[in-house]
Amino acid sequence: MTTPADLLVVGAGVAGLTAAIAAADAGLTVTVLFKPSVGGAPSTSTAYAQGGIAVVDPTDPQDSIERHVADTVAAGGPLVDVDAARSILADGPAAVDRLIAWGAQFDRRPDGTLKRTREGGHCLSRIIHAGGDATGAEVQRALTAAAKTRATLTAQAGQAYALLANGDRIVGVRTPDGDVLGRTVLLATGGAGHLFSSTTNPLGATGDGIALAAAAGAEVRELEYVQFHPTMLYTPGARGRRPLISEAVRGEGAHLQDANGESVMAGVHPMGDLAPRDVVARAVTDAMERTGAPCVYLDATMIPDVAQRFPTVTEAVRAAGLDPQTDLIPVVPGAHYLCGGVVTDLDGATTVPGLYAAGEVAHTGLHGANRLASNSLLEALVMGLRVASAAQVASAVPDGAVHPIPPSPARAERTALQDAMTRLCGVRRTVDGLEELGALLADPGFVVDEPAVTPRDHEDGVLAAVARLMAAQALAREETTTEALEATR
Repeated sequence: MTTPADLLVVGAGVAGLTAAIAAADAGLTVTVLFKPSVGGAPSTSTAYAQGGIAVVDPTDPQDSIERHVADTVAAGGPLVDVDAARSILADGPAAVDRLIAWGAQFDRRPDGTLKRTREGGHCLSRIIHAGGDATGAEVQRALTAAAKTRATLTAQAGQAYALLANGDRIVGVRTPDGDVLGRTVLLATGGAGHLFSSTTNPLGATGDGIALAAAAGAEVRELEYVQFHPTMLYTPGARGRRPLISEAVRGEGAHLQDANGESVMAGVHPMGDLAPRDVVARAVTDAMERTGAPCVYLDATMIPDVAQRFPTVTEAVRAAGLDPQTDLIPVVPGAHYLCGGVVTDLDGATTVPGLYAAGEVAHTGLHGANRLASNSLLEALVMGLRVASAAQVASAVPDGAVHPIPPSPARAERTALQDAMTRLCGVRRTVDGLEELGALLADPGFVVDEPAVTPRDHEDGVLAAVARLMAAQALAREETTTEALEATR
């Protein structure tokens, strides 16, 4: 049995590495366990984030924490915990300062101040960015580099198959290569975009942390609120991870039009193309159904320096044989962000002793029913720092034997599961469809209960477990169905 680290972090994105670095700086021993992607690097959604970090400029008399809170509540609705939102957003500027001190380099104006752009749902420009539209890549680079310089921090590749408990306290995780222990265990495993046929998430985003925490008895809430980004690059027949067309492109003046050249957002919302993401995603879906076309189009040709301002987007569009400076960009909604998750307090603690969660896997109350653009990286930074502080006062691992708590081994064929989730629990949902989905997920002809042999088997079991939770929670909250949404129009 390995000696327990003071902090065991499962996941190596912005939330996990922020907690790990801050804890190491405080003198704690830290182990980071990460799921590797092809080539061995950590699989994280952070690296793919384009737009930036939503954070108030304390020197801007036009902006304030309260205005940021108001925008957050307007996007996320009554499910936003206003006190939690205010607490997290207020700590944003200091958290960004810490990230910059660790080496992150953001785009700046000639006078040295941070450049800021506007995204959907924001009343003004408060989004800082790096490399034009490569913010996540820069954040991942800076945190990875900083982590490598901390003597008490070690990282290892591995997939968490089960949480380990001693009595009622979580004390580690089980991997194919053995058990890894920690006095505090942080789940920072990201989202579950691969529940659906197309997503902006990396291949490793299979809901692992949700399934692990739920199996251990942690409260999991509001999984039914999946944010579908309205502008994922459309390629006929493509599945899996697809390139995102950053919302900041619309923030710089691009607009959406349907296959007939008509505005998608005209008359839909006062903020037009910069309405909150759920509004735009539904409008895009409406336009596709109205025209019978498989996509709508984003016109960015009016942005004079689009290749320089959005190099990541430009590269992806050019790889599809188009040029955003001269061509319309075909786009569709794609699974992007899990707004619900493992319930935590404002220190990141779950309802299970010893277990913490931060980042997309967690539910702090900040996002409500619909995350405000670029609030995710900010939340991950703030909550990562808070978990590091909490880990400094964690209890010692109790003596005695540990036992694993694995998710259910039942799993489905992945493509069939993704197609069912997309059809029945995607942008469009009905009560009948959700009932059909629930029955399907309980059907032994669709879901098989067999031991996992390979890492993919384990992921398929995790996906099925999270799908069952999501379908049940969606059915219990009928206001997310198409019937209910249309009744409010």
